[in-house]
Amino acid sequence: MRPDAKVQKVYLYPKPVDFRKSINGLAALVELDIKVEVFNPVLFVFLNRTRSQVKILYWERNGFCLWLKRLEAERFKTKPDAGDDALELTVDELNWLLDGIDLWRNRPHQVLTPRFVA
Repeated sequence: MRPDAKVQKVYLYPKPVDFRKSINGLAALVELDIKVEVFNPVLFVFLNRTRSQVKILYWERNGFCLWLKRLEAERFKTKPDAGDDALELTVDELNWLLDGIDLWRNRPHQVLTPRFVA
């Protein structure tokens, strides 16, 4: 799943999130902290404390979808001075973030070619 042109906005939650939270907990964070209607055609992006995992929450027609990506060796890069407000990204910027590009320093992750699951 990669976002496409139908997505109106992308919000990156600025604080680390406990990844035991699932759809209901993340939707509550959206409404309480980001203060955006969770049913809009918007993607909400959350990172765990170590920035090795990303969850993306969105509403699709008749239900919520939750997408997860886990990095094996590196970390997702975030804005060094991110405050308490959600960062608004473009769809392209989100795809770059998922590809491992540091949006603020313009450096990618290394490409891994694993042979087995550890």
